[in-house]
Amino acid sequence: MLKIALIAGDGIGPEVTQQGVRCLEAVSEKVGGLDYRLTALPYSGQRYLEQGIVITDDEIADLKREYDVIYLGAVGRPDVPPGIIEKGLLLKLRFDLDQYINFRPVKLYPGIRTPLANKSEKDIDFLVIRENTEDLYCGIGGFLRKHTHHEVATQQMVATRMGVERCLRYAFEACRKRNDQKKLTLVAKTNVLTFAHDLWMRAFEQVGQSYPDITREYHHVDACCMYMATKPEIYDTIVTTNMFGDIITDLGAAIAGGMGIAASGNLNPDHPQAGGPSMFEPVHGSAPDIAGKGIANPIAAILSMAMLLEQMGHARSDAKLIQAGQWLDAACARVCPKFKGKDLDRLDLNTQAVGDLIIKALSE
Repeated sequence: MLKIALIAGDGIGPEVTQQGVRCLEAVSEKVGGLDYRLTALPYSGQRYLEQGIVITDDEIADLKREYDVIYLGAVGRPDVPPGIIEKGLLLKLRFDLDQYINFRPVKLYPGIRTPLANKSEKDIDFLVIRENTEDLYCGIGGFLRKHTHHEVATQQMVATRMGVERCLRYAFEACRKRNDQKKLTLVAKTNVLTFAHDLWMRAFEQVGQSYPDITREYHHVDACCMYMATKPEIYDTIVTTNMFGDIITDLGAAIAGGMGIAASGNLNPDHPQAGGPSMFEPVHGSAPDIAGKGIANPIAAILSMAMLLEQMGHARSDAKLIQAGQWLDAACARVCPKFKGKDLDRLDLNTQAVGDLIIKALSE
């Protein structure tokens, strides 16, 4: 049985994950029945306001013990101070569950409008593997003479050989399985960040010796941003650091049609032997300005469900889960041309209607 923890969260999170769950039920029926159990959990900004709690260490332990995977909607409220939910839930889950891979496809679906001139779906189709538990996000640093004219703030970048190497090995394997192009590009800033990114470059070259079938390239992060905006077709698979990955994957979402269609996975490939379950989520935030209006685009959440099924299927060697994920992704691709290039962050159709279209496409 696949035990799924649903953290619908705040704002539009419950609205979009509801459609993801409906699509899970529909694709389960299509493949002849998936063996799964879905349990809703209350972790959110709303819970923090009511109880002063985001998530406890005991609840983290329960996630490790009782669940195989997490399906997250979105968290955050304007009446909760910045950083409380981001650090107290999202980063805590990534670090405590050792979700050391951020898996971000950048794919332009048929019929979706890209802001890039003269580019089509054949030009925008690559994968970004982002290291997810080190770098500037470790929170090492502090203040000296805070709130004075002589204030000093430090934030330390951390790169360990273990953390870098396991991310690189995952990226090489993902690149090998992805298609016949087999090109992996390391994106960093070795000419300025001469310690941490020197480690990345040396590890990249050394690990790469075990993958002679994969072409290795290197781009500075600033060059990568320019190439993504002008010739994204040069990329197959990118591997990068936590900080730079955070930036370029949002650029990737923009060129592929916007946050409303961007899905992601925070993966612990070693679970259940170590750490905790992986987590799949749409890239967008909780969008409190449109919450409750029924107009949020659920495609990113539905694609995240498709990714959840396929990735868990590969992890378990379960052909039925893999097929379910691929069919759900294909159903989204069939529906996208119906929007005729409109902005997918806010739809003319309501949230429920988009879910209905994708469920109908599953039966076609």
